[in-house]
Amino acid sequence: MMLAAFALTFALSQEDWKPLFNGKDLEGFTVAGTVRWKVEDGVIVGGQEGDPKRSGFLCTKDQFQDFELVLDFMIDEHGKYNSGVYLRNDPMPPGNQTGYQVNIGRAEAKEYTGGVVVHQDRGIRWVSTGDEKDEVRKVLEWNTMKILAKGAHLEVELNGKKIVDVTDPESKPKFLQKGILAFQCYGAEGHSGWVKFRNLKIREIK
Repeated sequence: MMLAAFALTFALSQEDWKPLFNGKDLEGFTVAGTVRWKVEDGVIVGGQEGDPKRSGFLCTKDQFQDFELVLDFMIDEHGKYNSGVYLRNDPMPPGNQTGYQVNIGRAEAKEYTGGVVVHQDRGIRWVSTGDEKDEVRKVLEWNTMKILAKGAHLEVELNGKKIVDVTDPESKPKFLQKGILAFQCYGAEGHSGWVKFRNLKIREIK
């Protein structure tokens, strides 16, 4: 009986997860900006395709408030070239960066993977710097990231290691409301690069 109950609980927990990406096309997403997004062999690829001035976001049509998000990512290895996942953001366009961002980048360029950022009028505020020494991220390989957003409390796991567990002491209602997820890509230092995502799924917390 106990095994049956466990199996039922596990099955129900698995059913809570919803895929964000169907593995075939960008159904369920909208594009903001000039970055070129495409699907290749079951992978979302965003890049400048030779023009480093291109920048933008791949945005979910659906909006989420409190949730767990799991994804795999791989990113080009160059200077300040980076990406990120925006949480509870205003729809784009016309909105801009309005919520928390979980960063994907290189620590030596002070673009810490897993670090949590808030965009403010006078720049950015790091809520947490995450994988500050760049010891957990695998270079030019697939990395698995899990993000928990529950109110002002944020957790980030990278490749199975928890690198962020923080409650934002300066949180505002704007950061906690329901919003889209947005996946970022832009060139830096005149470099045209790429970022890749796969296995995106979400579980909402009621």
